[in-house]
Parts: sequence; structure tokens; C-alpha cells
Amino acid sequence: MKVLVRGGGDLASAVIHKLWRSGFKVLVCDLALPSCVRRTVSFCNAISEGEWEIEGARATFVKELSAIDDCLARREIPVSTMPEKKLAEYFRPDVFVDATVSKRAADYDKNYAGLVIALGPNIMAGRDADVVVETKRGHYLGSLIYEGFAAPNTGIPGDVDGFTSDRVLRAPQAGRVQHIRAIGDTVDKGEAVCQVGDAVVSAAVPGVIRGLIAQGYEARQGLKIGDIDPRNDLRHCYSISDKGRTIAGGVLEAILFYLAAGDYLKIPGND
Repeated sequence: MKVLVRGGGDLASAVIHKLWRSGFKVLVCDLALPSCVRRTVSFCNAISEGEWEIEGARATFVKELSAIDDCLARREIPVSTMPEKKLAEYFRPDVFVDATVSKRAADYDKNYAGLVIALGPNIMAGRDADVVVETKRGHYLGSLIYEGFAAPNTGIPGDVDGFTSDRVLRAPQAGRVQHIRAIGDTVDKGEAVCQVGDAVVSAAVPGVIRGLIAQGYEARQGLKIGDIDPRNDLRHCYSISDKGRTIAGGVLEAILFYLAAGDYLKIPGND
């Protein structure tokens, strides 16, 4: 079974990894310059590095359609920046997953695949996608929605050890990002992490740098460019998060339920 996943950031990569481990053929499409922050656990990092491995799964950047099949034959995950429509027409996926968590209205072709799954708010299940997976931390994280929307975006990050917004680094102005520290470094409160243009961005909480947007990225003001993990566990920088695994489990459940139903119209909300 073939799955086309839009997005290669950390949450998307949790989904990709889960599906790959479960035996699906997964093709990933992303932008040439992704804005992912948790780069160490994002398959889109293969775009700049050529290949990238996360927990035993290897992704390879492919520039030609013919390379997709070669990559899949090696049990690797092809990652491409070719136009999404072109990839869908060639790959003919059974499932399409919008895993960008863009928090914007759907802007893809729902006819890409027989089953369309989307992550997060502002995409309507039953209209824009067959299934929407809840991405907000809490009791309903990873649950499947067949009618309506996921919880709205509050703009407040989930609580980690009592910290929410303070643990996130945002661009204070538009400009090019220059690293001062690196993912995996431990920082104290007030310590400089990076610069955006001539503005220094410092840690508001002590901890380990879990995410930092790519060196040289042209950030807009307010863009999330990094995050600090106050739990101070270096392993978190190089492993899929609890949130990611839960969301990925939801996507896998949606696909398996679709297969078990045997008839698309038997899925709740589509009768």
C-alpha cells in the first residue's frame, strides 16, 4: 500500500516512521527550504543533507521520478521537492496525508488518493479530508475526527514541565538566522542561542536545545525558530516525541480502519 505524505517536519516524520515500520511504501514531499525546527528528527533534513536517518529508518533525497522506485526497493523513504501533483500522478498513492500541521485551510487536491488524512486545525473532516487527526496536547490527542474540525489553534504551546510559550524561540524580527549554539547544547536562562539579523535570541528557560531552524533560513517576524526542552534530557533531541508517536498512531488507525471496512462508504461520516 502506498502513502504520499506532505511535509517532513518532526510530527510528519513520526507519521512517516510509523507507516514505514508498518510496511507501507511512503513517499514524502516538502519544500526546498523547509521551516522545520526539530531537524534531528525530521526526514526533510534529507533535502539539505542528501539522506537522513531517524530511529533506524533512512530517508533519501530524490530529484527524479525514476529514483523513487529505486529508493523504495532498498526499503528507504524517498523525499522529494518535486511538485506535489506531479508526484501524486506518478506514485498513484492509496492514501494521502497532509502532515504539515499548517493550521490553515486545505490547499491540496482531495482526489490525490482514495483516503485523505489531515493533521490539526482548520481542515474540515468530511469535506476537505476523510479523517482529521487531533494534534492538540491533552485527552483527545491522536483521536480521529470524521465530521468537523480538530481543536482550534490557541497559539500557546503545550505544557512541558510547567513551561509553555517560554520554551519556544521566535524570530523577534525578519532576517537571516545565524546559529550561536546547536541542537543538543545545554543553555541557561538568558543565554544566547542564535541571531536573526542583528537581533540576539536568548533562552527564556534553562534546558537543552531540542530544535533550531536551519542556519541561514530567512525568517519572518514571529516565526518559531527553536525550542528549549526544560527536561534537559539529550535523548529527546534525537528521538520521536510522545506527541508525535500518538499522532502517528492515529494515522495508522485511520488507515487500518479504512482497510478493515472494505468499503469506503462504511467509514463514519461518509455514508
